[in-house]
Amino acid sequence: MSIYFSEMDAEIKKYELIFKRAAGTSRGILKTKTSYFLKLKNKGETAYAEFPLFHGLSYDDRPEYETKLKEVVQDIESFLLNPHQLTEWPSIRFGIEMASECLKSGPAFGTESFGGNKDSIRINGLIWMGSEDFMKEQIEEKLKQGFSCLKMKIGAIDFETELSLLKSIRESFSSQELEIRVDANGAFSAEEAMDKLSRLAELDIHSIEQPIKQGQLDAMANLCSASPLAIALDEDLIGVNLLADKRSLIEHIRPQYLILKPALLGGFSASEEWISIAEQQGIDWWATSALESNLGLNAIAQWLSKFDLKLPQGLGTGQLFENNITSPLVLDSDQLSYDPSIKWDLKCLGF
Repeated sequence: MSIYFSEMDAEIKKYELIFKRAAGTSRGILKTKTSYFLKLKNKGETAYAEFPLFHGLSYDDRPEYETKLKEVVQDIESFLLNPHQLTEWPSIRFGIEMASECLKSGPAFGTESFGGNKDSIRINGLIWMGSEDFMKEQIEEKLKQGFSCLKMKIGAIDFETELSLLKSIRESFSSQELEIRVDANGAFSAEEAMDKLSRLAELDIHSIEQPIKQGQLDAMANLCSASPLAIALDEDLIGVNLLADKRSLIEHIRPQYLILKPALLGGFSASEEWISIAEQQGIDWWATSALESNLGLNAIAQWLSKFDLKLPQGLGTGQLFENNITSPLVLDSDQLSYDPSIKWDLKCLGF
């Protein structure tokens, strides 16, 4: 779809990112990931952005999604000036905010090293669910690469097997040597969660993301107040779009951490609302990519670079896809950096 204005024209392409290896979560096995990409020309300048729809998880995963994209393209100037029109369409708002920043900063949301004068951003190593052997293989690979923080997806295989894997890591690495986060993606029932959290806490786990399914606010509040293991809210933040509702949610649940996924929360301005509320409540946070391509991943990294980051961020998804966009993002050990000597190559998108 393409529309032309007096000074600006925009075009959107749909693109299927293909996983190098199927990725397991408690919600199922992922083999591909759909994203939509925007090419925007304005007064001789070209900018690119990504609308990273996440089927089954994005608040705006609806049949009329592509219809909404067409509407945005047809009135692109209006949406660039007022992205708040897209509050109910978080992944589209993410892309519009990214496009707006691209027009200011360069074709890929920043063309030098990270904008906040950071040389690199420390990230966690991501361990996907799968067979015991597959998870062991990933753990060994990440440790060899030099990661000092691992995030392990749990909840899809037998809990005792997952505990055994975690114990084997702890036998070799203390909590001072290796930070371990786990992400249940809502896999535990409210009734069994406290027992499982207590057993995980015995292994000096740093935190657990979303132990029970989203929407169980009273149960989650009870867990956060009594759990020996720090709890991070993730899916419970999705779809909470009004500032007052965000504040009410955090004051009610009082989690130890927030997990911010800009593409699922409505972009960078919406994520900064969560940050402001969290800091007012003395709650820490980190940001995580939501299976964007390298284009979207770079935008999140550039945004994060302006903060004083104390915790490893969840930006390790750039290596997952066999047909990802060639980008200047470089991963050395657990440090993500931007190498301007490597040029962007977006030919795969077909613009």
